[in-house]
Amino acid sequence: MMTKWMAKGYLWLLLVLLYSPILIIMIFSFTEAKVLGNWTGFSTKLYSSLFTGGVQRSLVSALWNTFAIAMIAATVSTLLGSIAAIGIFNLRSRTRQVMNFANAIPMMNADIITGVSLFLLFVSFGVSQGFTTVVLAHITFCTPYVVLSVMPRLKKMNQNVYEAALDLGATPFQALRKVIMPEIWPGMISGFILAFTLSIDDFAVTIFTIGNEGLETLSTFIYADARKGGLTPELRPLSTKLQGKSSGRAGRHQIVLHLILLSNRKKSKKKRPVPEFFPKQAVKQNRSAAHGGSTSRW
Repeated sequence: MMTKWMAKGYLWLLLVLLYSPILIIMIFSFTEAKVLGNWTGFSTKLYSSLFTGGVQRSLVSALWNTFAIAMIAATVSTLLGSIAAIGIFNLRSRTRQVMNFANAIPMMNADIITGVSLFLLFVSFGVSQGFTTVVLAHITFCTPYVVLSVMPRLKKMNQNVYEAALDLGATPFQALRKVIMPEIWPGMISGFILAFTLSIDDFAVTIFTIGNEGLETLSTFIYADARKGGLTPELRPLSTKLQGKSSGRAGRHQIVLHLILLSNRKKSKKKRPVPEFFPKQAVKQNRSAAHGGSTSRW
């Protein structure tokens, strides 16, 4: 009994420590005080001035850059990670272990090591740093997480279904699209969400690959603003809006993922039919030709 109450107390303490800073930012976003913690009365002026003024325009520009980089990086890393996971899964056992270890190295490295390594790589090849290098860097460290999300779905898949599709005359691309893709789709969605979140949250890799062209993301903007001696007050209403949107989006994603998992669970209980790419009459004719005109199985 005591252990149960201690576990509940620890859970509530953890929730308070995690969400109390967010609650404080939300409360002080409704005041005009320049310093966080100084309440000067209820006001919505920061919300109205969020999209006006020079500093605010640069803030909104940094926000749009952040979401553009995250969307491109998450999309490309999802495609590359899914293809890589399928390739790694079809390797031999020893080679697969080596590739899984190589895939885990970027996830075990510190962000600053990855940022410095990519910075030296771009400099050695003479690549001018900017939007493109940031996107490439984000794709680099997001792809292993997508591989890690897709691989369990491949391990749960019935390999006989893919081989049966090939035996019935499907091309490898048709079998990939109609057999493998529906199986790994939940893993691809979770990998996309994870890559999108990691890209938005990143700072160390971005600061090393962003260059001096004036490009800013939300993390680099906050860092530069903090070095000037204080944070822009408009960051408080912006953080409140982002928190509200991310919470709603996260809730919708969780509902969609639960529905996908439930539907897949129901389908897995039923006997999965082999997809018919050609009519049964054509299959019978092929079998008859293969057995010298006889339609007997033996």
